[in-house]
Amino acid sequence: MTTINQDKQATYAAIDAWVDQHFDEEVSFLQALVQVPTDTPPGNNAPHAERTAQLIEDFGFIAEKHAVPEADVKGYGMESITNLIVRRPYGDGGRTIALNAHGDVVPPGEGWTKAPYGAEIEDGKLYGRASAVSKSDFASFTFAVRALEAVAKPAKGAVELHFTYDEEFGGLLGPGWLLGKGLTKPDLMIAAGFSYEVVTAHNGCLQMEITVHGKMAHAAIPHTGVDALQAAAALMTALYAENVKYKQVSSKVAGIKHPYLNIGRIDGGTNTNVVPGKVTLKIDRRMIPEENPTQVEADIRAVIANAIDDFNTQGGYTGEDAVRVDIKRLLLANAMLPLAGNQPLVDAIQTHSEAIFGEKPAAVGTPLYTDVRLYVERGIPGVIYGAGPRTVLESHAKRSDERLVLEDLRRATKVIARSLVDLTA
Repeated sequence: MTTINQDKQATYAAIDAWVDQHFDEEVSFLQALVQVPTDTPPGNNAPHAERTAQLIEDFGFIAEKHAVPEADVKGYGMESITNLIVRRPYGDGGRTIALNAHGDVVPPGEGWTKAPYGAEIEDGKLYGRASAVSKSDFASFTFAVRALEAVAKPAKGAVELHFTYDEEFGGLLGPGWLLGKGLTKPDLMIAAGFSYEVVTAHNGCLQMEITVHGKMAHAAIPHTGVDALQAAAALMTALYAENVKYKQVSSKVAGIKHPYLNIGRIDGGTNTNVVPGKVTLKIDRRMIPEENPTQVEADIRAVIANAIDDFNTQGGYTGEDAVRVDIKRLLLANAMLPLAGNQPLVDAIQTHSEAIFGEKPAAVGTPLYTDVRLYVERGIPGVIYGAGPRTVLESHAKRSDERLVLEDLRRATKVIARSLVDLTA
C-alpha cells in the first residue's frame, strides 16, 4: 500500500510540474477563446466552436462538431449552435468522465475599463467577457486532460470534453441536445465552476415573458386610452411583494437560502406623446430544490391574474377597455439535487483541492442554475468545479470587467488533472 501511495504521489507531483511547464500555453489558449465573442443574444456561437476545434487540433484532439439544425436554433431564439465532443478513450473497463463547459455568455453591457474581448492581463488577472464563466474551463479541462495523458497515461476508461453553447438559454440545445440524441452517456461528469467549493446542488429557474395590453391614446386626451404601463407598474408591485414572502421559505441545502424573483427587462410604449398600449416584462424566478416547479409557475400566474383583475376593478375597465395579459414561459430549468453516485467526484476534488489550495472546499449548493441538471436528470452523477474565485461577485460575471485570477486557473487545472488520475484508475 505504501508503494502505491508513493507512486500516486509521484504521479501527482509530475502532473503539477506538467501544468506549470505548460501554463503560459494554457493562458494563451484561454486568451484566444475570450477574443472570439459569443454574445447570447444574439447567439451566433458556431464561429467560436470552429475556433475551439481549430485550437485543440494543435494538441492532437479531434472535436466532433454537432451542429444543431438551423430551424431548431432559430425557434429557440438564437442564430447558430455547434456543440463539440472530444472523446479520449484509454482502454476497456473503467468509467467515462465528461467535462462540460459552456461558451455562450451574456453581452458585455456598459462600464468596462478593459476591452470586453481584449483578454488583457493585468496584476495576475485576465480580463474579458467569459474569462471566468466559463471559457476558463475550456482551458482548465483541456489542459487537465493533456496533463493526464502526458503523465499518467491511463489504460482504461475514457474522458470526454463537452463544449456547448446555450447555457444562457437553458442548455436544452447544448447538453440536453447531445444527451437526447444519444451522442453521449458518461458515467460521471464535472461542469464548469469555481475553485473554492464543490457544488452538488443548485436552484431551479423559471423565466417568463408577460405582455400587458392596454389601449393607446394621444397624450392630450389620455382618458380615451388605457395605460398599459400603469397596469404593468401595479403588476410589478405585486410581483416584488412576493419576495417578502419568499424570505420566509428556507432551503435545507447548504449554500442556498430562499427563493426570489427578479424583473430583468421592461419594453413598451410608442412615443413620449402616446399613452402606452403595450408593455412587456421579463421575469426570473429562482426556485430552491425543495420547490415544485409546476406549483411555482401556477402561483406566479395567479399573482399576475389577481393584480390585473384588481387594476381593472379599481380603474373601472371592462369589456374592450379591460387590460389583458399574455404569458409566455421562456425557460423552466429544474433544480439539481445530488445523486448518491457523485461521491467519487466529491472525494477526489476535495482531496486534491486541499493539497493544492491548502484548504478543503465544502460540498454545497448554489443559487445559480446550470447545465449539470440535464446530466443528473438522466441519472449521471455530476458536480460543479473549475477555475474561479470564491463568489460570482468576485468574478464580475455578467457585469463589467469580468476577470479570472490566473493562479486560480493554474491550481484548478492541477486539481482536475489529479482527480482524473483517480477517476480513471
